Amino acid sequence: MGSLIFLSLAQAQIKLSEDSIQLKPIQVAPHTYFVQGFPEMGSSANQNFISNAGFVVTPKGVVVVDALGSPVLAKKLIQEIARITPQKVVAVIVTHYHADHVYGLQEFKKLGAKIYAQGEGRSNLSSETAKQRLIASRIDFAPWVNASTQLVAADVWIDQKSKFKLGGVEFIISRVGPAHAPEDLMVYVPSEKVLFAGDLVFRGRIPFVGNADSKGWLVALDEIEKLKPKMIVPGHGAYSTNPAEDIKFTRNYLKYLRESMSKAALNLDPFEEAYRQADWSEYEGMPLFRAANRMNAYNVYLSIQSE
Repeated sequence: MGSLIFLSLAQAQIKLSEDSIQLKPIQVAPHTYFVQGFPEMGSSANQNFISNAGFVVTPKGVVVVDALGSPVLAKKLIQEIARITPQKVVAVIVTHYHADHVYGLQEFKKLGAKIYAQGEGRSNLSSETAKQRLIASRIDFAPWVNASTQLVAADVWIDQKSKFKLGGVEFIISRVGPAHAPEDLMVYVPSEKVLFAGDLVFRGRIPFVGNADSKGWLVALDEIEKLKPKMIVPGHGAYSTNPAEDIKFTRNYLKYLRESMSKAALNLDPFEEAYRQADWSEYEGMPLFRAANRMNAYNVYLSIQSE
């Protein structure tokens, strides 16, 4: 009897936690919406809701961009889409295969949606890093990421710039990696004048650099500016109605990482000394500075040595 009571209490706690995370679609154009993740590290408490996902409603179906960081979040997104339109989700475009953007893919696959991603994503999917990350996530984000959570491959692998139309709405998918990730894509919807930039653009928090190609990332930001979008939905943070200014933030951060680490990296001077001498005052008050900044700097330090 005691174990049954304990089990029901645990189930109630899980239900309460599930209900505490609400997805609220924000309309940014006549037919375009997105949900905004929290500016924090992924956890069981936030169900790994730390990244954005967007969707465009067309007369022939809905196109989703990114699938969020757990199956339960994807289910919630599907429910929110259903409240806005009776149209089915027919396509999901993955901006890159980082965990917080793809662990919800299996829920869209169940609906019969066709998944699009950049071809380099194949390497990510088959890598030991991705496998180990999923194993760790099943612990770190339990019960929302668990043994039934799987990595899902794309149905269509894109290697160059691609276009498709759905219900008269054109989607322009551009390969821009390697930058934040080897398989970066960005998605431009001309009729909505909205660009889904994935993790090429961060707002309101320190970017996650990880093993990024910071030099390629700076080139990708130039490519975004050439499109002159009126609106950007970033991979993390609020939508941007002033793309030039928000691109500038990500660009300046990457440039400063490279400038502050370059001399030490090339001279093989100790990283800790270079990090200590850098002036981080512009960024140290931002969300995730403590969690990400040192790692970002160290990864840039190592990447400069290999360039």
